[in-house]
Amino acid sequence: MIHTYVTISIAVLLSVMILVMIGQKLKVAYPIFLVIAGLIISLVPRMPHIEIEPDLVFLIFLPPILFEAAWFTSWQDFHKWRKQIFSMAFGLVFLTSVVVAYLSSSIIPGLTVAMGFLLGGVNSPPDAVAATSVLKHMKIPKKITSILEGESLINDASSLIVFKFALAAVISGQFIWRDAIGDFFIMAVGGIAIGVAFGFLFGFFLRLIPSNSNIDTVITLIVPYIMYVGAEHFHFSGVLAVVAGGLLMSYNSHCYLSHTSRIQSGNVWSVLIFLMNTIIFILIGLELPIVVAAMKDYTISEGIFYSIVIGGAIILTRLVYSYSVMYFPWFLSKKLRSENPKPDWREPFIISFAAMRGVVSLAAALSIPAFYQTGKHFRIVILFYS
Repeated sequence: MIHTYVTISIAVLLSVMILVMIGQKLKVAYPIFLVIAGLIISLVPRMPHIEIEPDLVFLIFLPPILFEAAWFTSWQDFHKWRKQIFSMAFGLVFLTSVVVAYLSSSIIPGLTVAMGFLLGGVNSPPDAVAATSVLKHMKIPKKITSILEGESLINDASSLIVFKFALAAVISGQFIWRDAIGDFFIMAVGGIAIGVAFGFLFGFFLRLIPSNSNIDTVITLIVPYIMYVGAEHFHFSGVLAVVAGGLLMSYNSHCYLSHTSRIQSGNVWSVLIFLMNTIIFILIGLELPIVVAAMKDYTISEGIFYSIVIGGAIILTRLVYSYSVMYFPWFLSKKLRSENPKPDWREPFIISFAAMRGVVSLAAALSIPAFYQTGKHFRIVILFYS
């Protein structure tokens, strides 16, 4: 049995790498190519269905992906564009969640507002890996890339907090705004505190005890899981714990990691995250036929129509918000008008349409418990529209 699993795993990894190489040869971004390839593979007769344990999705994929994004974030660029990044990461996420919640609940029969917020939380964060992979062959200003990467790092946390509150509301059947806002700040502050505490602790540990590049690399692989599990144990935000701890350790890495350790750990992390991303993107394609087959309450044509409407609303919301964030401060501030030229209309346009959903969205959707609520298999519905 074990030999069979090992053989299948090796075959899957080899197939994924071959598909990535084919995508590079065709000059197609690998996230797009793997999704399409996964869909085609899933249609092969007698192709076994791949089932993922929902409770393990967040634990396996999210901590290292978030930690890597935080570790390799450019502090200089992040600080330079911090206002726009935080505005997009928090304001746009909450606005998108509200729009999706009320729109989806009004047009999709049987979908409540709480389920709509769940759908909004899943679909609100754009994926930096997908965006940069698609845009890497284009001449894009560094400002846009920095904003997209910084936004993706922070909005993963904000969207997943929305997702968790919406999931709790769906399960319990009630949602109280005042309690939700209070719990949000408790989860956020607690998660950041635990992440910072672990960041200082491991930094002190690595400075105190002699090690080598191999040990340092292994410790950096373990740290994000400890931060995530530690925060979740106390019912705080594990996502914010990993992001905060990763940013802190990255900023101070020169104090406790040698040059060799930083190079080696960077290479290892690059391979690990690439492997995780390829697996996630091909899973998106492999899951679609399974989700479609499990949709009992809606026809395929209805599902496609609802997806187009919701997707269009998400794009329109992001487009309006991006232009507002870019132009309103410039028009309202005499200081900005005197010191800076009028914003280029192409920048918010690119930012608006470079917001592909990816790893975090799929991981969130797959982590929804597979049970019926008020007669609707809402996990399947959320997966289809995501």
